[in-house]
Amino acid sequence: MKMGTRKALVKAFVTVLMTMFSIVMIVPFLWMISASFKPENQIFTFPIQWIPETPTLQNYNMVFNSDVPFMTFFWNSIKVSVLSVAGEVITSALAAYAFSKIKFTGRNLIFLIYLSTLAFPIQMMLIPRFVIFRLLGIYNTHMALILPSMFTAFGTFLLKQFFDTIPDELCESAKIDGAGHFSIFLRIICPLCMAAFSALIIFQFVGSWNDYEQPLVFIREKRLATIPLGLDYFKTENATNYGALMAGSCCSLIPIFTVFLIFQKQFVAGIATAGMKE
Repeated sequence: MKMGTRKALVKAFVTVLMTMFSIVMIVPFLWMISASFKPENQIFTFPIQWIPETPTLQNYNMVFNSDVPFMTFFWNSIKVSVLSVAGEVITSALAAYAFSKIKFTGRNLIFLIYLSTLAFPIQMMLIPRFVIFRLLGIYNTHMALILPSMFTAFGTFLLKQFFDTIPDELCESAKIDGAGHFSIFLRIICPLCMAAFSALIIFQFVGSWNDYEQPLVFIREKRLATIPLGLDYFKTENATNYGALMAGSCCSLIPIFTVFLIFQKQFVAGIATAGMKE
Protein backbone atom coordinates (compact mmCIF):
# COMPACT_ATOMS: atom_id res chain seq x y z
CA MET A 1 0.00 0.00 0.00
CA LYS A 2 1.37 3.39 -1.01
CA MET A 3 2.20 5.93 1.68
CA GLY A 4 -0.30 8.44 0.29
CA THR A 5 -3.11 5.88 0.30
CA ARG A 6 -2.25 4.82 3.84
CA LYS A 7 -2.34 8.41 5.07
CA ALA A 8 -5.68 8.96 3.35
CA LEU A 9 -7.16 5.86 5.02
CA VAL A 10 -5.86 6.90 8.43
CA LYS A 11 -7.25 10.39 7.94
CA ALA A 12 -10.64 8.99 6.90
CA PHE A 13 -10.70 6.64 9.89
CA VAL A 14 -9.85 9.46 12.31
CA THR A 15 -12.52 11.67 10.72
CA VAL A 16 -15.20 8.99 11.09
CA LEU A 17 -14.12 8.26 14.66
CA MET A 18 -14.19 11.94 15.67
CA THR A 19 -17.57 12.36 13.97
CA MET A 20 -18.98 9.50 16.05
CA PHE A 21 -17.56 11.01 19.24
CA SER A 22 -19.04 14.39 18.30
CA ILE A 23 -22.48 12.88 17.80
CA VAL A 24 -22.29 11.10 21.16
CA MET A 25 -21.32 14.36 22.85
CA ILE A 26 -23.99 16.50 21.20
CA VAL A 27 -26.97 14.14 21.62
CA PRO A 28 -27.60 15.04 25.32
CA PHE A 29 -27.42 18.73 24.44
CA LEU A 30 -29.96 18.32 21.62
CA TRP A 31 -32.23 16.31 23.93
CA MET A 32 -32.08 19.12 26.51
CA ILE A 33 -33.15 21.70 23.93
CA SER A 34 -35.94 19.44 22.69
CA ALA A 35 -37.18 18.73 26.22
CA SER A 36 -37.31 22.43 27.06
CA PHE A 37 -40.07 22.89 24.46
CA LYS A 38 -42.14 19.84 25.46
CA PRO A 39 -45.02 19.51 27.90
CA GLU A 40 -44.05 17.62 31.06
CA ASN A 41 -45.85 14.44 30.01
CA GLN A 42 -43.92 14.18 26.72
CA ILE A 43 -40.36 14.70 27.95
CA PHE A 44 -39.56 11.04 28.67
CA THR A 45 -41.51 9.41 25.86
CA PHE A 46 -39.72 6.60 24.05
CA PRO A 47 -38.67 6.50 21.29
CA ILE A 48 -37.49 10.08 21.64
CA GLN A 49 -39.43 12.70 19.71
CA TRP A 50 -36.71 15.14 18.80
CA ILE A 51 -39.21 17.60 17.35
CA PRO A 52 -42.12 18.09 19.82
CA GLU A 53 -45.59 17.42 18.44
CA THR A 54 -46.97 20.33 20.42
CA PRO A 55 -44.11 22.79 21.10
CA THR A 56 -44.71 25.04 24.09
CA LEU A 57 -43.00 27.97 25.76
CA GLN A 58 -44.62 27.15 29.09
CA ASN A 59 -41.34 25.87 30.52
CA TYR A 60 -39.55 29.13 29.70
CA ASN A 61 -42.47 31.11 31.08
CA MET A 62 -42.18 29.12 34.31
CA VAL A 63 -38.45 29.85 34.50
CA PHE A 64 -38.91 33.62 34.35
CA ASN A 65 -42.32 33.97 36.03
CA SER A 66 -42.32 31.55 38.95
CA ASP A 67 -41.34 31.69 42.60
CA VAL A 68 -37.80 30.70 41.60
CA PRO A 69 -35.83 33.96 41.06
CA PHE A 70 -33.96 32.74 37.99
CA MET A 71 -32.86 36.22 36.88
CA THR A 72 -31.33 36.79 40.33
CA PHE A 73 -29.35 33.56 39.91
CA PHE A 74 -28.36 34.69 36.42
CA TRP A 75 -26.99 38.05 37.54
CA ASN A 76 -25.26 36.46 40.52
CA SER A 77 -23.44 34.14 38.12
CA ILE A 78 -22.53 37.06 35.86
CA LYS A 79 -21.12 38.99 38.83
CA VAL A 80 -19.12 36.08 40.20
CA SER A 81 -17.79 34.94 36.82
CA VAL A 82 -16.80 38.38 35.52
CA LEU A 83 -15.01 39.40 38.72
CA SER A 84 -13.30 36.00 38.95
CA VAL A 85 -12.10 36.24 35.36
CA ALA A 86 -10.89 39.82 35.75
CA GLY A 87 -9.04 39.00 38.97
CA GLU A 88 -7.43 35.85 37.60
CA VAL A 89 -6.25 37.48 34.38
CA ILE A 90 -4.56 40.30 36.32
CA THR A 91 -2.91 38.17 39.02
CA SER A 92 -1.92 35.35 36.67
CA ALA A 93 -0.46 37.74 34.11
CA LEU A 94 1.65 39.57 36.70
CA ALA A 95 2.87 36.33 38.26
CA ALA A 96 3.58 34.78 34.86
CA TYR A 97 5.62 37.82 33.84
CA ALA A 98 7.67 37.59 37.03
CA PHE A 99 8.37 33.88 36.55
CA SER A 100 9.10 34.26 32.84
CA LYS A 101 10.99 37.54 32.43
CA ILE A 102 12.45 38.47 35.83
CA LYS A 103 15.49 36.54 36.97
CA PHE A 104 15.66 36.09 40.75
CA THR A 105 17.08 33.50 43.12
CA GLY A 106 14.90 30.42 43.49
CA ARG A 107 12.60 31.34 40.62
CA ASN A 108 12.30 27.85 39.18
CA LEU A 109 11.90 26.24 42.61
CA ILE A 110 9.16 28.65 43.66
CA PHE A 111 7.35 28.12 40.36
CA LEU A 112 7.60 24.35 40.76
CA ILE A 113 6.16 24.51 44.29
CA TYR A 114 3.39 26.81 43.09
CA LEU A 115 2.64 24.52 40.16
CA SER A 116 2.51 21.46 42.44
CA THR A 117 -0.68 22.85 44.00
CA LEU A 118 -2.48 21.70 40.85
CA ALA A 119 -2.13 18.16 42.19
CA PHE A 120 -4.52 18.91 45.07
CA PRO A 121 -8.21 18.43 44.22
CA ILE A 122 -10.57 21.32 44.92
CA GLN A 123 -12.58 19.13 47.31
CA MET A 124 -9.55 18.92 49.57
CA MET A 125 -9.59 22.70 50.05
CA LEU A 126 -13.29 23.12 50.86
CA ILE A 127 -13.05 22.59 54.63
CA PRO A 128 -9.95 24.81 55.15
CA ARG A 129 -11.58 27.54 53.06
CA PHE A 130 -14.82 27.15 54.99
CA VAL A 131 -12.99 27.77 58.27
CA ILE A 132 -10.98 30.69 56.87
CA PHE A 133 -14.00 32.35 55.30
CA ARG A 134 -15.94 32.10 58.57
CA LEU A 135 -13.04 33.80 60.39
CA LEU A 136 -12.78 36.51 57.72
CA GLY A 137 -16.53 37.10 57.76
CA ILE A 138 -17.04 36.46 54.05
CA TYR A 139 -18.87 33.14 54.40
CA ASN A 140 -22.26 33.28 52.66
CA THR A 141 -21.11 36.12 50.42
CA HIS A 142 -20.03 36.20 46.81
CA MET A 143 -16.48 37.03 47.88
CA ALA A 144 -16.20 33.44 49.11
CA LEU A 145 -16.61 32.38 45.47
CA ILE A 146 -14.66 35.17 43.82
CA LEU A 147 -11.55 35.33 46.01
CA PRO A 148 -10.27 31.73 45.50
CA SER A 149 -10.83 32.00 41.74
CA MET A 150 -8.67 35.10 41.45
CA PHE A 151 -5.46 33.20 42.25
CA THR A 152 -4.85 29.99 40.30
CA ALA A 153 -1.71 28.08 39.41
CA PHE A 154 -3.28 27.00 36.13
CA GLY A 155 -3.67 30.58 34.89
CA THR A 156 -0.10 31.42 35.85
CA PHE A 157 1.22 28.29 34.14
CA LEU A 158 -0.75 28.90 30.93
CA LEU A 159 0.40 32.51 30.61
CA LYS A 160 3.99 31.78 31.59
CA GLN A 161 4.32 29.17 28.88
CA PHE A 162 3.09 31.74 26.40
CA PHE A 163 5.30 34.52 27.75
CA ASP A 164 8.30 32.22 27.34
CA THR A 165 7.76 32.28 23.56
CA ILE A 166 8.43 36.04 23.48
CA PRO A 167 12.15 36.69 22.90
CA ASP A 168 13.95 38.19 25.90
CA GLU A 169 15.73 40.53 23.48
CA LEU A 170 12.53 42.58 23.18
CA CYS A 171 12.49 43.17 26.92
CA GLU A 172 16.21 43.90 27.03
CA SER A 173 15.95 46.48 24.27
CA ALA A 174 13.06 48.15 26.10
CA LYS A 175 15.17 48.30 29.28
CA ILE A 176 17.95 50.02 27.35
CA ASP A 177 15.43 52.63 26.28
CA GLY A 178 14.57 53.23 29.93
CA ALA A 179 11.39 51.16 30.28
CA GLY A 180 10.64 49.51 33.59
CA HIS A 181 9.07 46.13 34.17
CA PHE A 182 5.57 47.56 34.37
CA SER A 183 5.96 49.42 31.06
CA ILE A 184 7.42 46.32 29.40
CA PHE A 185 4.54 44.23 30.70
CA LEU A 186 1.84 46.62 29.46
CA ARG A 187 3.36 47.80 26.19
CA ILE A 188 5.21 44.73 24.92
CA ILE A 189 4.06 41.53 26.61
CA CYS A 190 0.31 42.11 26.83
CA PRO A 191 -0.27 43.16 23.19
CA LEU A 192 1.62 40.06 22.00
CA CYS A 193 -0.29 37.66 24.25
CA MET A 194 -3.94 38.39 23.52
CA ALA A 195 -4.42 34.81 22.30
CA ALA A 196 -3.28 33.43 25.68
CA PHE A 197 -5.47 35.91 27.55
CA SER A 198 -8.48 34.86 25.46
CA ALA A 199 -7.85 31.19 26.19
CA LEU A 200 -7.57 31.89 29.91
CA ILE A 201 -10.75 34.01 29.89
CA ILE A 202 -12.74 31.19 28.30
CA PHE A 203 -11.36 28.51 30.63
CA GLN A 204 -11.97 30.57 33.75
CA PHE A 205 -15.39 31.86 32.71
CA VAL A 206 -16.69 28.38 31.89
CA GLY A 207 -15.25 26.95 35.11
CA SER A 208 -16.66 29.72 37.29
CA TRP A 209 -20.05 29.74 35.55
CA ASN A 210 -20.52 25.97 35.90
CA ASP A 211 -19.13 25.68 39.43
CA TYR A 212 -21.57 23.87 41.71
CA GLU A 213 -19.56 22.58 44.68
CA GLN A 214 -18.28 25.89 46.03
CA PRO A 215 -21.66 27.69 45.96
CA LEU A 216 -23.18 24.60 47.60
CA VAL A 217 -20.70 24.85 50.50
CA PHE A 218 -20.22 28.61 50.86
CA ILE A 219 -23.65 30.02 49.96
CA ARG A 220 -26.66 29.56 52.21
CA GLU A 221 -29.15 32.24 51.14
CA LYS A 222 -31.37 31.78 48.12
CA ARG A 223 -30.85 35.36 46.94
CA LEU A 224 -27.07 34.74 46.64
CA ALA A 225 -27.25 31.47 44.71
CA THR A 226 -25.66 31.14 41.27
CA ILE A 227 -27.31 29.32 38.36
CA PRO A 228 -25.87 25.81 38.96
CA LEU A 229 -27.09 25.96 42.56
CA GLY A 230 -30.27 27.85 41.70
CA LEU A 231 -31.46 25.20 39.25
CA ASP A 232 -31.92 22.90 42.23
CA TYR A 233 -34.86 25.07 43.28
CA PHE A 234 -36.87 23.58 40.42
CA LYS A 235 -36.76 20.35 42.41
CA THR A 236 -39.02 19.68 45.36
CA GLU A 237 -39.23 16.86 47.87
CA ASN A 238 -41.96 15.17 45.86
CA ALA A 239 -41.23 16.01 42.24
CA THR A 240 -38.87 17.64 39.77
CA ASN A 241 -40.04 20.04 37.10
CA TYR A 242 -37.86 18.69 34.31
CA GLY A 243 -39.31 20.99 31.67
CA ALA A 244 -38.40 24.13 33.61
CA LEU A 245 -35.07 22.58 34.58
CA MET A 246 -34.18 21.97 30.93
CA ALA A 247 -35.36 25.45 29.93
CA GLY A 248 -33.27 27.04 32.67
CA SER A 249 -30.26 24.98 31.63
CA CYS A 250 -30.63 26.15 28.03
CA CYS A 251 -30.80 29.79 29.14
CA SER A 252 -27.74 29.33 31.32
CA LEU A 253 -25.65 28.33 28.28
CA ILE A 254 -26.17 31.63 26.45
CA PRO A 255 -23.34 33.54 28.21
CA ILE A 256 -20.91 30.65 27.68
CA PHE A 257 -21.61 30.54 23.94
CA THR A 258 -21.38 34.35 23.78
CA VAL A 259 -17.95 34.43 25.44
CA PHE A 260 -16.68 31.58 23.26
CA LEU A 261 -17.87 33.22 20.04
CA ILE A 262 -16.16 36.48 21.01
CA PHE A 263 -12.82 34.88 21.83
CA GLN A 264 -12.87 31.74 19.66
CA LYS A 265 -10.17 32.81 17.16
CA GLN A 266 -7.79 33.92 19.88
CA PHE A 267 -8.70 30.85 21.94
CA VAL A 268 -7.69 28.41 19.18
CA ALA A 269 -4.47 30.31 18.58
CA GLY A 270 -3.68 30.37 22.29
CA ILE A 271 -4.16 26.62 22.73
CA ALA A 272 -2.14 25.87 19.59
CA THR A 273 0.84 28.00 20.54
CA ALA A 274 0.99 27.90 24.34
CA GLY A 275 4.13 26.13 25.48
CA MET A 276 5.92 26.48 22.14
CA LYS A 277 9.21 28.34 22.36
CA GLU A 278 10.89 29.74 19.29
